[in-house]
Formats: sequence, structure tokens, C-alpha cells
Amino acid sequence: MTPDLVTALGPLLTAEASAEAYAAGTEPSDLEQAVWLRLLERLDADDPPLDPQGWLRRAVRSEARRTRRTRRLERPYAGEPVDDCGRDPEQLALAAARGRALRAAVRRLPGRCPRLIEALLSPQDLTYREIAGELGMSQGSLGPERSRCLGCLRRLLAPEVAAH
Repeated sequence: MTPDLVTALGPLLTAEASAEAYAAGTEPSDLEQAVWLRLLERLDADDPPLDPQGWLRRAVRSEARRTRRTRRLERPYAGEPVDDCGRDPEQLALAAARGRALRAAVRRLPGRCPRLIEALLSPQDLTYREIAGELGMSQGSLGPERSRCLGCLRRLLAPEVAAH
């Protein structure tokens, strides 16, 4: 693809993709990528469009229609998809044991490290702002405190890891 064509069509493609993306239920960048790919395929076949701007507008609308059709046919899972990683009961028991060992080591940490690490491990996936509010500390000091706590945790777990 010639740099002139990219430079000439780039802003138009960005505008057209932004205009069509919402109705198609997709991201503008996804539409842009699909259209660039179609143009590359066309240029690779030595079939450049005679009217590049018109072709581009039609290609964006065509990709948006294709995306809408695809989204209508696809249905999300009702729940989480089945984990078919082949975890047998032994692997599940070992993972649970590692989790218990980690939690026990976290409880042995000094100061407010146990509360901080527990908040980071929380299944609620708390944000730094939420964790800082819960612990009564500034959000800016959370990163350095986290680093110190993880260093302590590494030192606590090192002998246990080496023993296995």
C-alpha cells in the first residue's frame, strides 16, 4: 500500500468508521482494521479501486453490516464457559493447597501488609482507589507499600517453595 494512499484515506476512514461503529455494535478501530485489510487484499490482487474515497465509504458500510449480522447470530454464554483445561481432582486439590499456603503466609506478614494483600487478592477485584479508602491510606502510597509487602511475602515463601 502506498504511503500516499494511507495518508489520503486515513482521516476519511477514521471519520467513517467512527460514524458507523456505534450502530454496528463494535469499536471504530475494529472497523478501520477490517477496511484496511480489505484494501490490502484488493491491492495485492492488483485491483486498486478507481474511486478510493467512494470505495472506502462503501467498504466501511459493508463491514458494519457484516458486523451487525454476526452480532445478531452470536449469543453470549449464560454463565462462564466450561473450563476444559483438564483439571482433575488432584490438580484442584494442589491448587487449593497452594492457595491455603499463600493465605497463611499473608497472615504472617507485618503491619498492614496482610490487609493490603488480602484486598489485592479479593475476588471483588477492587480498584486501587477502593483499596486505599478501605485501608485509610493515600492512593499514591499504595504502590510502594504493595511492593514492600510483596517483597516480604517473597521472603516468607522462599523457604517453603525451596522445600517442595
